[in-house]
Amino acid sequence: MSTAASPAAPAATTNPPVQSSVEEPLDLVRLSLDENIYVKLRGDRELRGKLHAFDQHLNMVLGDVEENVTHVDLNPETQEEIVRTTSRKVDMLFVRGDGVILVSPPAKAV
Repeated sequence: MSTAASPAAPAATTNPPVQSSVEEPLDLVRLSLDENIYVKLRGDRELRGKLHAFDQHLNMVLGDVEENVTHVDLNPETQEEIVRTTSRKVDMLFVRGDGVILVSPPAKAV
């Protein structure tokens, strides 16, 4: 009894990785390099600016940054919450990654 050789399977082709593909969570951040992003931080801080650099800890360097800090105080007489927001603009800012809660492209107006 002879056994017939099975036809050879076609060689597997591998496609080179596409630069715009997302395989890991940090790839989403990588795709935002040199783009404007929104960053929410601990302590009711929000940043909007251009992402220049980041690392695996989410330390970031942002340029042309607008920072908004929300303060909530309690009026001692009426026990009402007083919410106030302070804003500032910074040319270049280093953000330490352990304070980052969220990184997103800025919301688009509808």
